[in-house]
Amino acid sequence: MQGICDDLTAEHAALDAVVAPLPDAEWRRPTPAAGWDIADCVGHLWFFDRRASMALDPGTVDDFVADASQLMTAAAQGRDLAAEAGRALSPSALLSAWRADRAALLELARRSDPSARIPWYGPAMAARSFITARLMETWAHGQDVRDALGLPPEETMRLKHVAHIGVRARPFAYANNRRELPATDVRVELIAPNGEIWSWGESTTDTVTGTALDFCLMVTQRRHLLDTNLQVTGALAHDWVTIAQAFAGPPGAGRRPGQFRS
Repeated sequence: MQGICDDLTAEHAALDAVVAPLPDAEWRRPTPAAGWDIADCVGHLWFFDRRASMALDPGTVDDFVADASQLMTAAAQGRDLAAEAGRALSPSALLSAWRADRAALLELARRSDPSARIPWYGPAMAARSFITARLMETWAHGQDVRDALGLPPEETMRLKHVAHIGVRARPFAYANNRRELPATDVRVELIAPNGEIWSWGESTTDTVTGTALDFCLMVTQRRHLLDTNLQVTGALAHDWVTIAQAFAGPPGAGRRPGQFRS
């Protein structure tokens, strides 16, 4: 648990270093996420880091459940309460709020039982997986910011967390699309930034191979499969990558083929 908290701290710091120097006008630069600018990406992270603290704290978990119900009701009515909250703040106020609330989240996380079940907007998760999901979200929305600014992806050994949750979320991707999960697995074999091989699954017929960066970009829907160099073999593997998502919530539109080139 301390290790994933250390890595989340580093992921926060990496994105903070990108956005902190930006003048206010640059916070309004559009990102590849349709309708979102850089401030919206940071605002989204701030809003849900704050809700994550509520979910982790036994004293506020009931408040989180009520808040989540209101959020989802508003979403069904076409309102994005997270975006509204972030847009009510100036860039400097938003940055300060995000810094304070992410620090509070990490303080709670470091004291949490790694196996405790934490409610969220999708299935409840063990606390360690819950914090891993926050790292994945930070990296993914940070990628949108980096794309908006023309910066290369953040490629570190922390990608293993993103890849892991992407693989583990395969059943959720099928459930989220109201489809039956195939009985057999898919092997994922990735080249880490330092050249190590990371692997999941035992299948010899259905595989996804390539770099960890390409896989993480695909499974967070920050790149279309065709804009990566991933090699996909087997019908089940091809089926999964068309719906893969590492994040909670409804299936996303992702990115267009050709929007980015590998």
